[in-house]
Amino acid sequence: MSQRISSILEDVIGGADQERPIPLHEPYLGREEQIHLEECLESGWVSSAGPFIETFEQDIGVFTGAPNVVATVNGTAALHLALVVAGAGEGDEVLVPSMTFVATVNAITYCGAVPHFIDSEPEHLGVDVAQLGVYLTDLLKPGPNGPENCRTGRRVAAIVVVHTLGHPVDLDGMSKLCEQFDLPLIEDAAEALGSTYHGAHVGTHGLIGTLSFNGNKIVTTGGGGALLIRDEDLAARARHLATTAKQPHAWEYFHDEVAFNYRMPSLNAALGVAQFARLTKLVDAKRKLAQAYAEAFSKEDGIRFIKEPPNTSSNYWLNAIVLDTSDAGSIDQILGDLVDGGYLVRPLWRPSHQLPMFAQSPRMDLPVCEDLARRVISLPSSPGLAMDVVKAAKH
Repeated sequence: MSQRISSILEDVIGGADQERPIPLHEPYLGREEQIHLEECLESGWVSSAGPFIETFEQDIGVFTGAPNVVATVNGTAALHLALVVAGAGEGDEVLVPSMTFVATVNAITYCGAVPHFIDSEPEHLGVDVAQLGVYLTDLLKPGPNGPENCRTGRRVAAIVVVHTLGHPVDLDGMSKLCEQFDLPLIEDAAEALGSTYHGAHVGTHGLIGTLSFNGNKIVTTGGGGALLIRDEDLAARARHLATTAKQPHAWEYFHDEVAFNYRMPSLNAALGVAQFARLTKLVDAKRKLAQAYAEAFSKEDGIRFIKEPPNTSSNYWLNAIVLDTSDAGSIDQILGDLVDGGYLVRPLWRPSHQLPMFAQSPRMDLPVCEDLARRVISLPSSPGLAMDVVKAAKH
């Protein structure tokens, strides 16, 4: 199996070895980024104020259609802030997929809340809406401050969905479920910048959406994140809390509540402005790389390439394959062989409920999540790699 996958990778993205490894996902940087950073340095506005922050937030709003954008120091801070603004607090529960990067779950615990793990569906890795609906019907009861877990007595404050590897969740189904059970919907779109659901950008369907601009994302600010918020009052609240709850004043430092220093520095925003100028081109290139992978793996028995769901357009942040069940036990060997050969592939994350700090957290049965963790391999998907594939196709 290792040799079969390695051969396909070589055909699609070229040869690799220990001397010339191909990373999983590295940023695409050019002269424009250097120009913007130099301009920022020369202006003196390098911290959490300055014109580049406002420009970057405007660029995000225009691209995603979000009426209000708050840029933050990273995606985890954006998630934490989203949960706080949504009302999650001490002793609450928040529904969240177990199959996600640990930051999603950590943000819940920062609020003093308890993660309640839910399962994924096998085709596109998002939340299994149908199974979740059955589970919540049995789990939840009305409470004075919102739905409560009838087993623990705790209030269930929100549900966080994750657009895993860039593939949009069934947002129509989730929205109906959230309305039925009176649950605020928060979209973790950290991996999904450039992905749309029925033509609308993900992260704009729920109460709040969040983005990440980490170094391994399609657009990077080195470190950074953002909240996408429809409601102006919620956006103002998020901005206030992200800025240490400081009341505007020409010189006085007056803070009216305990808050956070979560605003994005201008240097990071300057990098983001340059990155956003080429975002559409990068998304297009990554989709062409995904098409090349899909065609190559379609000829292989026992391997399924993960495609975007119907009525969506995925950014294919990370291209991924699912191995046949019979190969699940050998995934570590396959991963080791490919990495040794210079292809820096990765598995999905260890399911959150299998991590020691979350082992006692409430959860539904998680058979699909546990199965996917044994069978999914993420493939090299860098924007620059995608651009190279597009150039090669033109010639």
